[in-house]
Formats: sequence, structure tokens, C-alpha cells
Amino acid sequence: MKKFIVVTGGSGFVGSNLIRYLINKSAYHIISLDDYSSGNKKNHIKNSRVRYIKGNTKDIDNIFKKSVNKINSIFHFGEFSRIYQSFSQMNKCIQSNSIGTNAVFDFCLKNKIKLIYSATSASLGNKGKDKNLSPYAFTKAKNLELLENLKRWFNFKYEVIFFYNVYGPGQIKKGKMSTVIGIFEDCYLRNIPLPVVRPGTQSRRFTHITDTVKICYKAWKNNSSRFYSISNRKSYTILEVARMFGKKIKFLPSRKGERFASALTSLSLSNRIHRSYGEIDLKNYINDFIKISNK
Repeated sequence: MKKFIVVTGGSGFVGSNLIRYLINKSAYHIISLDDYSSGNKKNHIKNSRVRYIKGNTKDIDNIFKKSVNKINSIFHFGEFSRIYQSFSQMNKCIQSNSIGTNAVFDFCLKNKIKLIYSATSASLGNKGKDKNLSPYAFTKAKNLELLENLKRWFNFKYEVIFFYNVYGPGQIKKGKMSTVIGIFEDCYLRNIPLPVVRPGTQSRRFTHITDTVKICYKAWKNNSSRFYSISNRKSYTILEVARMFGKKIKFLPSRKGERFASALTSLSLSNRIHRSYGEIDLKNYINDFIKISNK
């Protein structure tokens, strides 16, 4: 009986929230595979149905060689996931997003395991041209091309979910892998100016983690071999978001790889993208954060 679901990156922000959701919604046992490069043991969920393994996705064959027949699905969310940092850590990005991900794809293909893969809106911007803006966007776009070919060559079945600037409980607030909203929250609590990369007019469709994992579960449950996207209907500029916190702002120099919009464009994929929109608005989330912080 296939009783396990594997979540790569299960100790990270999205992965840990997904595991919590799966525990509540399914009867499966969950195995997290994480190298803890950005994941944290603080995100571990204390539940008898959840098991944590420290390891690298490139070694997935060896890690699960004794239990492969018990695995129902793999949510592959354990990749290098920062645009700007992928320039200074390009080798790490390629090791994770190309070599590690190829191993996961191959493992799922040859063992007939359902794959749910997290794509990025970074590869959709500017009619697909933004896929070459950074090593991160490039590797993610190439992985989609590979999946399309695996489907064409071997009738490989998978689900793909495009994420848009996910935020919420469990997000990284400090260090090189921190999120925009996480950084702003940390600066607010420390009463220091919020850093905004120039020009500040870059727009993003910030999407709450609850809305995000709901679509991940829906994609897994539907099992329809589709592309999904989960975003917010409304986009905000980075400067608009910083001003919502009501604190001083400091501008940082512009940097390479910066996207100026979170586009909802289409790519030349065999499946059209089924779009979903989050219910939680960023402005309301920030107002609630400020109220709770000032109690």
C-alpha cells in the first residue's frame, strides 16, 4: 500500500505549511526531505505521522530505495528559491534546481510516483523573457521545459503550481533567504527603516501561504495533469507595501535580476494555466500584524 507522501523542503516556509495542511486533510504519513540550507527545525511539526530526513534531493534514489513502493506522491518544493542570491550562489542554485530536481523527476518517472512541482512566476514575466534574468529563473524555466519533454517522450504525469511571492506565518525574516514581507516585519519590530530596492515601483502579486497550500492540495487531489497558478488579484509596488507599515524607508541601489512586474502571462506549454486567486489581502494582513505587534 502506498501510504507515504514526500515533501522536499518540508522544513522550509512553504513545505512546513503544506505538511500541516496535508496532515489535516489526508490520512497519509508525510516524509520531509530537506538539506536545511534554508529550512529550519523550528518548523518541524510534532505529529506521529510526520518524519524528517536530512538529505539532498540528488541522493533521492538511495534515500528511499527501501521504501519506494510505499510512496504515493512527491511534492517537490525543496529548491534554491531566491533570485538575487542566485548570482552569488549560482553553483548552489544549479546543484539544487538542476541536478537535484532532475534526480527527483527521474525518481518519479521510473517509479510511477505522482509529482507536484512548484514553478515560479519569475519565468512568466515579460512574455517569458524574464526566464533569463537570473540563474534562478533560468533553472526553473528549464525544468518546465524538461517536464514538457518527459510528458511528450514518456507520457509522464505531473501537476505544476506557479507561486507568486508567498508570505505569511513561517516566512524567513532574516538572512540572505528572507522574503520581502519577512524583512519588513522584522524591521518594523526592531523599529529600523524598511529597505526598498530602487526604484521601488516593482510590482508583485503577494499571495498568502494559506491560499497557496490550498491550491497545492487541490492540484494533488484533482490529479488532472494541469498547470495551476495561485496569486492575488491585486498587485502592489514594493514601495506601497513598505509604506503600509508606517515606518521610515531607506532606498537601496538597484540590483541585477530584478523583475518589474509579476505577470500573469502564458507560456507555450501544452497545458493552459488554470488560474486561482487568493482570498487574503496583503493590506489586511499587514494591518493585523501591526495591531498584534502593538498590543
